[in-house]
Amino acid sequence: MFDSNRRKTLISSAVAGALAVLAAPGFAQEAAPATTPDAKADTIQEVMVTATRYSTSLLKTPVAVTAVTQEDLTRQGAVNIKALTGEVPNLQLGGAVDGSSGVQIAIRGVSNSDFTEIGNPAVGLHVAGIYSPRPQGALALLFDLEQLEILRGPQGTLFGRNSTGGSINIIPNKPVIGSKEGSAELDLGNYNQRQLNVVQNIPVTDNFALRFTAMGVKRDGWINQTQDKYDVNMPSKGFPADGIPDTDQRHNTKVDKSDYYSNRNQWAARLSGLWKISNNLQWLVAYENFQNNDAGDIAMKDCAQAAGTPYACTGGKYDVAINVPGITDMSIRTLRSNLVWNVDKQTDIEYSYAHAVQRRFQQQDSDSGYQPIAADVDATAAAGGDHWPVVDNATYTLGSKFASDVHELQLRQNFGSLRYVAGLFYMKEKNSLDYGQDFLNQGPNGYPYSNFYHQPDRQSESKAVFAQADWQFVPTWNFTAGVRASKDSRADKNGQFWESYGTDYFNGQLNPGGPGTPGYTGVNSSLLKPGMGAYYGSGVFPAASSISDHAESWSKTTGRLGLTWQPNSRNMVYTSLSTGYKAGGFNDRFNLCGTELDANGKPYDCATGPAGPQYSYLPYKPETVTNLEFGYKGKMLEDRLTLSATVFYSRYKDMQVTGQHTVGRSKRTCDADHPACDAVISWWSTQNVGRADIKGLELEGQYRPWRDARLTYSASLLSAKIADYPTYSDDIGCNARAAQGVTPCPDYYTGTNPALAQLRPYNVVGNHLPYAPPRTMNLSFSQDFYFADGWSLTPWVQARWQDKMYFSLRNLDTPHLSDAQRAYSQVDASLRLSTPSGARFPWHAELYVRNLGDVRAKTWAGIGGPQQTFTVASYNDPRMFGIRVGTEW
Repeated sequence: MFDSNRRKTLISSAVAGALAVLAAPGFAQEAAPATTPDAKADTIQEVMVTATRYSTSLLKTPVAVTAVTQEDLTRQGAVNIKALTGEVPNLQLGGAVDGSSGVQIAIRGVSNSDFTEIGNPAVGLHVAGIYSPRPQGALALLFDLEQLEILRGPQGTLFGRNSTGGSINIIPNKPVIGSKEGSAELDLGNYNQRQLNVVQNIPVTDNFALRFTAMGVKRDGWINQTQDKYDVNMPSKGFPADGIPDTDQRHNTKVDKSDYYSNRNQWAARLSGLWKISNNLQWLVAYENFQNNDAGDIAMKDCAQAAGTPYACTGGKYDVAINVPGITDMSIRTLRSNLVWNVDKQTDIEYSYAHAVQRRFQQQDSDSGYQPIAADVDATAAAGGDHWPVVDNATYTLGSKFASDVHELQLRQNFGSLRYVAGLFYMKEKNSLDYGQDFLNQGPNGYPYSNFYHQPDRQSESKAVFAQADWQFVPTWNFTAGVRASKDSRADKNGQFWESYGTDYFNGQLNPGGPGTPGYTGVNSSLLKPGMGAYYGSGVFPAASSISDHAESWSKTTGRLGLTWQPNSRNMVYTSLSTGYKAGGFNDRFNLCGTELDANGKPYDCATGPAGPQYSYLPYKPETVTNLEFGYKGKMLEDRLTLSATVFYSRYKDMQVTGQHTVGRSKRTCDADHPACDAVISWWSTQNVGRADIKGLELEGQYRPWRDARLTYSASLLSAKIADYPTYSDDIGCNARAAQGVTPCPDYYTGTNPALAQLRPYNVVGNHLPYAPPRTMNLSFSQDFYFADGWSLTPWVQARWQDKMYFSLRNLDTPHLSDAQRAYSQVDASLRLSTPSGARFPWHAELYVRNLGDVRAKTWAGIGGPQQTFTVASYNDPRMFGIRVGTEW
């Protein structure tokens, strides 16, 4: 019925593969290549990559790089980069739950958690080799790609900007001159999944072609979302139920499952043109539009960890109550141009340019409907208090525009034993943002607090000159040297900040009264009117303060040294020493004396220096990574087995960490019950904090044990740990930890070191970096079965496992409070039926299931909820299954 042509059993093949991996590669002599047709068909095809800015064989490129094809992405159900977490050694991705639509990319534990318009990613994202500055670009759909390349380790020479962790290069397919090829594929699945991909190549003339490609995907949200109409009922504290919702109802509309948080609603289209002007000159131009109308991600209570505590879930695991439905309206429009001139056989000149404009409106419910329990409420209707019985928070990005222009000019020359690439890089980015937050029912009177940021002109500029040369000084040895000189600058102009306390929130429309006023029980929905709060912009606030009118610059020289030994065409050993850097920055203007008032209502002076406010923009330095690497790449077993192995050690210095930092000290007098009350804290800023040491091992490759069988594998070991961070403060969920009898927070510092004032010092040396699981493994297998009439059936299965992973430097992992994801495994599978090769109407159908075991792994976790009382997290998708049907022509 079918011919699988298998002459070896599974056991014997597995043994042969294991011995091949464990045995030392033989360098003494090169085995003769297989010559029989069957053996040739079973060899692993060569993969070309552009990691060195030349097109080179993956197995002859002395860089830790992984290439992923469009076929791989489709089979894995990966519609954007977030889906690649754990698919590549030491690559982890997480999504933001702060209303920014950011994506956290970590390679070998190096990442960045600031997704704002001033945050710079630690992993450089490139499309067609051109740098893309904003982390939101990682959400763009992956469709009609030649391949996707992931480079691990600092890329401080050829890829340069903000690549301390590595680089991801998305390479779209180019138009094919003279071809009318095309394809279409429809994907239907559970949760009302609908996805359509269309590709059409259009030959215009004998030297010009167009290529149009589009993709759309829609899917219902998988969480259990209801409307939040919470009516507090705590009569003992003076808050009886009165039939009036106590949460804001101004935006509370009923939405369909298709608009729940965790849904998917995106489309993208690309039109590209390739003009072969002459035999030596070609020009590629592409215009791409990406539209994201997802509801967004949201943080949910970890019901398993909350079980057995006063905060146990009362409904389902993924129940949320929403009064601000998620809305995202984000577009990314990009024009890319690439001009290549083959001057002669030795010389190429390439000029690339990209202009991108990203616009975004977004609103997010920031509390998920989780309300305080009575035991945590100290406020009463009569006297007020710090903690009221209602929590209702929301985040609004009313408008943002991120515009960037990127230019790169390269000169490449190859003289046989010597080749080099040299170039110039320039990027300019101009960003604007209008962003605000509402926090209802704040102490002591139960009034709302609101803030709003208007940042009309935040500019970044980056310039670099770079060169890298490879010299084959003897037939089997190659020496690499590269250098990049970078200069980065940033300027903020006319930034403004508004905030409203107390009755200012009501914008003169009403006086709600206060604690002790007859009938006052806090602010409920009946008191909230249009024209109040951040959603209505800066015009509803009192006078603004200036927070950003500043500029700074940084420069750095980074480079790469490498040595490669290739004893024969099948084996290569290499070592390299490379450096990477991420530009410094500064924060919004901050008064180092603080904002506290003395008994006379006047602000305190700083403890030292002149009287009055002392303002600073809290600048921070660049961060750097220095990486030493040893690697092996080779083919074995008559080219049926490939292996890439990398051992590395990195020193990660001046880490940029966003969070709480002590920045000054005032002349306020403190008593014994309030030690270090004179400390001035910046609650949200970026600072350089210390050093981490990173070392590990990465393995990946392919094996063809018998005809038409394919096995791919990868594994990693990673030790990414803090080596120095003397000012870390452990203040996560202190009240909840004390109540639950778990590891308590340290006491406040009472010494004389100003850097530790008002902190709870905790030694995090030896703790893991976030998104850095110590071990991962990935194994996939497929087998083509060919029937007598040419039809084929291909089952595919993939199993992935990864170790425990943390999401903060604290590495908190107690029974009920945790910032960790425990070790887990995930299995995917598919079964594909294809028509015979050369069929008049070729088509295929593929049944698939992703996350077969319905494992809900966290992609982010922290301590949240009212007063930081339980674990909140975002999760990967549940079990997804469906069918893909497609055709090619």
